Parts: sequence; structure tokens; C-alpha cells
Amino acid sequence: MHAVGEVSPAEAWEMLKSDPKAQLVDVRTTAEWTFVGVPDIRPLGRRVVTIEWSAFPSMTRNAEFETQLGATLKAQDVAVDTPIVFICRSGARSMSAAQTMAARGFSRCFNLAGGFEGDLDGEKHRGERNGWKRDGLPWTQT
Repeated sequence: MHAVGEVSPAEAWEMLKSDPKAQLVDVRTTAEWTFVGVPDIRPLGRRVVTIEWSAFPSMTRNAEFETQLGATLKAQDVAVDTPIVFICRSGARSMSAAQTMAARGFSRCFNLAGGFEGDLDGEKHRGERNGWKRDGLPWTQT
């Protein structure tokens, strides 16, 4: 397992804002992107990279994830020392994705703490404790 940093949503936003090559990779499912929403980094002149870590409903691991993301990053001329922030619903899948890409030589992989929707609160609801949406960062929904 390779060391991966963890950043808050605000830290991730600042990283993306200050480094025009920095990437935000959303590893949730197509269903989540469609029905829950997606971080919106268009104000920074970019788009989120969306590649499923696992597929709904089986949640089977996407065996092509590394190849797909590698090709996307190469097409955007992203170097292996470029900051890459990984996000999922709560931070679990994105941590696995970040560790996998760090093992492939990407030296500045970060997991977004709390993910897009945040951790469960005492009533087992998301969106109240932490996360991208809770912190008021831009997002869109179809």
C-alpha cells in the first residue's frame, strides 16, 4: 500500500485553484453522478474526471480503472507529480483509487476526506457533518 495524503474539501479546492494541472477524479458510479450530483470545477476552467471505481448495482471493481484513468491523464498531459484528488461518496472508494494510482507511480495522490456527501451523522444521514456539498463548494446535478 502506498502513502496517500488526505485533504479537506477546502484544501482540495485551493489545490485545484492554485495548480492549473491539478485534477479532481470522481470515482463514484454513473448512478451517483446522475442522481446525487457532481463537483463543479468549471469556475476553475476545468471539468471533473469521472471514472467508476466500481459499477452499480453489483459494485464490482472496474478492472480497467487504472488504464482508463492513465489514458485520460496522459491525454491531458498530466505528469506523475501532478496533484490528483480522488473523491467518492464518503472517502472509502476514493482512498482505494488514490492508493492504486500511487502504486502506479503518481506521487501526489490525495483522498478527499468526507467525500462528496460526507460521513453519516447520528441519524444515519449524509450531508450534515462534512463533505464537498456540506462545505458549500460548487456542484451540479442533472
